[in-house]
Amino acid sequence: MDAIRDNLGGHHTLMNDLDSTTAGYTELAGPTANGGKGWQPIGTCLPPSDFRGLTGALDGQGYEIRDLFINRSDEDLVGLFGVVIAGAFHVGGVVKETGLVNVTVIGNSLVGGLVGINLAGTVSNSHSTGNVTGKRSVGGLVGENHGTVSNSYSTSGVAGHEDVVGGLVGYSAGTVSDCYSTGSVTGDKGVGGLEGWNYGTVSESYSSGSVTGNVSVGGLVGENLLKATVSSSYSSGNVSGNEDVGGLVGTSIMASVSNSYSTGSVIGNSTVGGLVGENKFDGTVSNSYSTGSVTGNSTVGALVG
Repeated sequence: MDAIRDNLGGHHTLMNDLDSTTAGYTELAGPTANGGKGWQPIGTCLPPSDFRGLTGALDGQGYEIRDLFINRSDEDLVGLFGVVIAGAFHVGGVVKETGLVNVTVIGNSLVGGLVGINLAGTVSNSHSTGNVTGKRSVGGLVGENHGTVSNSYSTSGVAGHEDVVGGLVGYSAGTVSDCYSTGSVTGDKGVGGLEGWNYGTVSESYSSGSVTGNVSVGGLVGENLLKATVSSSYSSGNVSGNEDVGGLVGTSIMASVSNSYSTGSVIGNSTVGGLVGENKFDGTVSNSYSTGSVTGNSTVGALVG
């Protein structure tokens, strides 16, 4: 696994589970590795914006990597892979059938259990469990997504010290489909059970963990922005925040929510809705409903605040 960084364009296959009993694991991915920083993420960004990461593929074949440890609170692009990026003609940049179990991942920005940033690549049929912590653009599986995440899940608890925090993906300008998250999510602004900020599409997905934040807090998506779409999805976790708090989406701006629902309780101060906290600038809500209790002080609605 560690040698992948020396052949980023290669196609690699995981042949068995990896854990602390695997030869070399403790020295590379345990709590004492690299001076206590643990695993060194595969991929980086050279100034000013030269992303270098996996342009080939990793096929995990359903095997799992257990107890991965990363403690790099002052570093960006943190995860098993720091960067996954599509290669020439968009061939490659694939991580599939790979499971991470009981991870401890700590970073600054662009932090995910599996991938820090996915640039036009593909993450599919993969999962993460454990705990993921960062400052912003923090997700249980992927920190930031500009490609495709499908048929994947995270049960990790996710905590962000600032904004753009999601149970599965922190920030997404790509596609998230047939995915779910169940871990609790906490952050400040743009906090969602599945995604923190959505500039792309979310479909056939759900979240069930509790979500806590300050502004733009949603059971599924914190902020749904600029022609982004949420469709055929739901959330069932309880949501609490201060402003723009919704059972499914916290803030929806020039975006759409359709064929979706939420069932968890929603508690906030202002602009609080059972489904969407704030819906504005030609945003649309259609064929959707909420059933959870809604509590707030001003601009409170059973469906939309």
